[in-house]
Amino acid sequence: MASNPVVNMFRVKELRSRVLFTLFILAVFRLGSALTLPGINATLLLQYFDSLASSAESAFANYMDFFAGGAFERFSVFMLGVMPYISTQIILQLALVIFPSLKRIAQEEGGQQKVQAWTRIGTIFVCIIQSLVITIYADSINQQVPGVIVLDKVYFSILAILTVTTGSMVTVWIGDQITAHGIGNGISVLILAGIVARIPSAIWKLIENVQNYTNGINIVFVIVAFFMYLAIIGLIVYEQSGERKIPVHYAKRVVGRKMYGGQNTYIPFKINPSGVIPIIFASAFLTFPLQIATGLATKVTWLSKLSAALNPLGVLYNLIEVLLIIFFAYFYTQVTLNPTEIAKQIRENGGSIPGIRTDKTEEYLQKVLNRLILPGSLYLAAIAILPTIIQILFKFPQEVSMLMGGTSLLIIVGVDLDTMAQVEALLKMHHHDGLTKKGLKPRNL
Repeated sequence: MASNPVVNMFRVKELRSRVLFTLFILAVFRLGSALTLPGINATLLLQYFDSLASSAESAFANYMDFFAGGAFERFSVFMLGVMPYISTQIILQLALVIFPSLKRIAQEEGGQQKVQAWTRIGTIFVCIIQSLVITIYADSINQQVPGVIVLDKVYFSILAILTVTTGSMVTVWIGDQITAHGIGNGISVLILAGIVARIPSAIWKLIENVQNYTNGINIVFVIVAFFMYLAIIGLIVYEQSGERKIPVHYAKRVVGRKMYGGQNTYIPFKINPSGVIPIIFASAFLTFPLQIATGLATKVTWLSKLSAALNPLGVLYNLIEVLLIIFFAYFYTQVTLNPTEIAKQIRENGGSIPGIRTDKTEEYLQKVLNRLILPGSLYLAAIAILPTIIQILFKFPQEVSMLMGGTSLLIIVGVDLDTMAQVEALLKMHHHDGLTKKGLKPRNL
């Protein structure tokens, strides 16, 4: 128990403060997710979404709620969550690769701060577009259920756009505060909080379906699915923790009167180098056109057809998602683990990979990464479409299959592992600082 990091992090004052700060911020985030937009009749809105049953529009609402923790169906101030920010990040990362001039600016001193500023400005524009679509979507709901919107149409549209855009930017700020003063990556923690918040209602929904003897779910299917989930969690932990170690040997060199090098180390390449980022990026990339197509479906005929084709339960949507996951797995790995930069650092420090010529280091690292990325991305894609397969085979409700399916499990396990790795690193740092301070104390003679 003494070596348990979960217990030890509450014994260290700094870590305890970080954990309590994160919990407080998450409570504020959940409070904002429950606040309905001004001008919306929350009771009629919930009745409308409850009446959708298993329609395509219900699938869209459940999909949007997946990352927002139920905020979309409530039309809350945080209904867009951090997805506009992630979508803007994707666009900017692609732009940095396509346009060399932007990449040079990003690599200059202070360049990352400029990229962050561009990302936030771009997020505001994306939020305005998505919130405008939300007002049109709310108006279409109001036409079916009069009284959902209780304000004048123009006044409501202006108020909703300002509120939703502000709420989304506040969510991004909250994520930054968690990263700076809390535990874990703030954006990932907020997505995790949204998923976890919906799990109790999904379990209750599953229990109700099991108790329904006429059109309910067979308890045998639930047991089979439960063991499948346990097996998937084990595979995810194994896959996320696995590493390919590339040995590196540094030659001895003399600088002044000191000798450096002469040590053996390794470069740890994860089996899945990009983690859960490809799934998050693919979902965010699909959210933007899906929301626009569904929100404007009543106004534009071809968008109505596109919305039906992009049904989260459909073949086209899942095929596009698989392709996007594979693409973002390669793209994100190349951005974060650039073989050219790694090979350059190895050569500059007098290092070499045993059995590999120095001028072939970059080629060898690229070859290793390609062999890791392909099976890792296919594994992520298979896990991502698992909820759809479970829903079709076992007739599970969509909110159950999505929240207890592959994507949610990957995000939950991946974010938890990364957060605990940060906790353990902070504990080791605290332990090291404690030993250093004790060593500096003069002895009593």
